[in-house]
Amino acid sequence: MGLLDSVLGQVLGGIQQQQQPQGGLAEVLGGLLADNGAHGGLGGLISRFEQAGMGDVVGSWIGRGSNMPISGGQLQDVLGPEVIQGIAQKLGMNASTLLPTLIDHLTPNGQAPAQGLGSHDDLLSSLSGLLQKN
Repeated sequence: MGLLDSVLGQVLGGIQQQQQPQGGLAEVLGGLLADNGAHGGLGGLISRFEQAGMGDVVGSWIGRGSNMPISGGQLQDVLGPEVIQGIAQKLGMNASTLLPTLIDHLTPNGQAPAQGLGSHDDLLSSLSGLLQKN
């Protein structure tokens, strides 16, 4: 879990240092993964990957096996350049590394939850809980 600790530590730690607990992370994750986000939650995100012919990639992030890699260009094809640039600007991280790791750890049972991942606040709580476990 070293990579997760590192990624989440950078993201959550950076937000805490800025004293913005609901800042960039909530905005980015909320838009991508929250049920009330702009992309229709995890289900909407999965649909976008499937429409782009990359359902197996996002499926590997959710499943219990190894995560298939994705290039920045492929991710941009699925989500659009604005989303990818927004992640980089708000979090200072590469979305093609961050997104697979987050989805993998937000779906520990190897499947997308039927009820989704919850709201912005639910996601932040889940991520904080993951850091406290490690």
